[in-house]
Amino acid sequence: MFRYRLVRAIITLVQRALCRLEVIGLENVPASGPYILVVNHMSTADIAFPFIAFPVQRWRFFAGEKWATHPLWGPLLAWLGVIFIDRNAIDRRALREALAAVQAGAVFGLAPEGTRSKVGAMQPGKDGAAFLAAQSGVPILPAGISNSDVLFASARRGRRARITLRIGQPFTLPALGRRPRGRDLSAYTCLIMTHIAALTEPRHRGVYADTPAQRAHQAGQAPWPHCEQTTKDEQRPPTVDSRPRTTDH
Repeated sequence: MFRYRLVRAIITLVQRALCRLEVIGLENVPASGPYILVVNHMSTADIAFPFIAFPVQRWRFFAGEKWATHPLWGPLLAWLGVIFIDRNAIDRRALREALAAVQAGAVFGLAPEGTRSKVGAMQPGKDGAAFLAAQSGVPILPAGISNSDVLFASARRGRRARITLRIGQPFTLPALGRRPRGRDLSAYTCLIMTHIAALTEPRHRGVYADTPAQRAHQAGQAPWPHCEQTTKDEQRPPTVDSRPRTTDH
């Protein structure tokens, strides 16, 4: 754990210089792994916030493969146990390595969006987190980060941004009674992203701001049936009107 404590101490000093961090819901963090932490992604600094706010644990997480060749961040991220992943394709090697880490008891952190949002609002999630959770059966811990999109712009103006990390309650994916298929992973992703979005400020919710699942979740109802139905509707082929047409002459 020495490496995590050392890097955590350094990042904490940098964070205090750049911003004020408010953490809400720390009591929801499990005492130990395995579990999967899922967060939204608006800044290159996002992964640092749970890293310094959570108890010291054995972490694994994804980072884009472009960082693997960086002279500073590449070796440091590898030292911390990062798994470099190809963001532009289904990287089965990275997914297998991540699944093995979770099954070995690690805490695995990732942003289901797969890449940083440049507009300060959530983008459609990819199915990587859903795949890991469905295959491993471990709990999912959702967290929402607010205002990290203005972190560096505020720092350039000599101001410390106020960042909020709001942590939700762990949950597990609903049982299907069969092996999940591709359509099921999309519905699971909808559920995961709905939980994350609910933990951010409304301006960050993006494509998950006004979905049936989000409206149900905000009303204290189960979002899962809406995720299932929305996925079915999206994948249903368009209806073709086969009735004979008449032509006016």
